[in-house]
Amino acid sequence: MALSRISGRKHEQIARVLAAEIRGGEVEQGQQLPGETTLAERFAVSRNTVRAALAELARAGLISTRSGKGSFVAYDGRPLNVRLGWARALEAQGLATEVLVLRAAPVTDPELAKELGEGSPEFVAIDRLRRIVGGAVISFEQSRVPALPAVLDAVDAGRASGSLTRMLLDCGLVAATGDQWVETRLLEEADARVLDRAPLAPFLWSRCITRNAVGELVERVDSLLDPAHFRLHFQFSAQE
Repeated sequence: MALSRISGRKHEQIARVLAAEIRGGEVEQGQQLPGETTLAERFAVSRNTVRAALAELARAGLISTRSGKGSFVAYDGRPLNVRLGWARALEAQGLATEVLVLRAAPVTDPELAKELGEGSPEFVAIDRLRRIVGGAVISFEQSRVPALPAVLDAVDAGRASGSLTRMLLDCGLVAATGDQWVETRLLEEADARVLDRAPLAPFLWSRCITRNAVGELVERVDSLLDPAHFRLHFQFSAQE
């Protein structure tokens, strides 16, 4: 492995190579990584450099290290059905999560209203962190929904900490169409602090805008998703 051909410090180079192998399925979930000595020989570096690389992988949620036993792959790579909502999709894959609501309040945002073509600048902002029960934070979700009386009542009742998909349905906000964008972004410092990750760590960024059957806004949500636990799979059919 010629590390000189990959930009960045040596431990970052090694972390990128191993991360690519893990995400590519070359090393499966639960499988033990080679020991520090073996990895040091493979990459022609010191064991301290390997330890630093493994620490990067652990911070990214790709591996877990067990004292005296070694490092094991934590990445599951399972696709999620996003129509279920994150909570139910993760639960269906056997991953228990809990939500911390950072903000659930009415806001006035004329720029967002203009961007979405909404007549009213009044929205309800719902910002939430999702974490594995007893484990790491895996997503930061920022939702904006119309400030309908039913939505405001639901937020006041504390329902923002549960399934937003269910809450919106109960409020009469039923998604019929949507657009979604997904790309990889490096965490900015503010988001890295919220997610308790290193700045510039790669995360999936998603923006999803859904509307009801007559084109009215249901939700715009921006999400930062830990790629160790989220893999999106889109299907389409060609029409003649």
